[in-house]
Amino acid sequence: MLNTQRRIYLITVLAALLAGAAAYGVRMLYESGHVRFNYPSTLRFPIRGIDISHHQGKIDWQALGEEQLQFIYIKASEGGDHKDRHFKANWDNAARHGMVRGAYHFFTFCKDGKSQALNYINTVPVEEHMLPPVIDIEYAGNCKTRPESKALLAELRNFAVEVERTYQRRPVFYVTEEIYADYLRGTINDYPLWIRDIYFEPRFTDRGEWLFWQFANRGRVKGINGPVDLNVFNGNKEAFELLLKPATS
Repeated sequence: MLNTQRRIYLITVLAALLAGAAAYGVRMLYESGHVRFNYPSTLRFPIRGIDISHHQGKIDWQALGEEQLQFIYIKASEGGDHKDRHFKANWDNAARHGMVRGAYHFFTFCKDGKSQALNYINTVPVEEHMLPPVIDIEYAGNCKTRPESKALLAELRNFAVEVERTYQRRPVFYVTEEIYADYLRGTINDYPLWIRDIYFEPRFTDRGEWLFWQFANRGRVKGINGPVDLNVFNGNKEAFELLLKPATS
């Protein structure tokens, strides 16, 4: 009887150790970018791209070109006065290597929308064949004080109006699931949406389809030494090309 109890105990401990080791291994594969939760179909989503900032460091653009990405979004600015230190180099290199580019702004809770829009406008040149401006709104890395919904929405619209006037393109709102649920659900249906969901394909009941989907935040691509965000466009080549044209007034 005692031997049987010991065997059961040892088997239980061994099973727990193996399960722990397997979980740790999967976690390490995820952290290194070799395993992710989403693998969007290339048939459904043939237009693919990445978004970058100074966090990606020095990029080997020749190698990155081998990935056959259709677009790249580059961080330009943050708040009322911060400019990404790699923006100009990334912007110029992307053009030099024939990549379709767009620029995004990290929107902070502790600055008004107009001053943030001017920071973006003073950073990003107005050029032909560029993707629409993007307003990145998320909790991570933002000011600790969270504004009331009405106040934030007013500042976001102030930003959107300024940049749309300058670039003649309706800006895209990049949001996390949390931000969308807490602030934007049912309120910005007149603006296209870029949703971050690293677990599932986005689904909405209160609005139309999303425009971009960031399906992974620890992807791996040639030319970048470290993780990078992976995205898809929700449409075909013809729909994507329409994004590059200024809106008619």
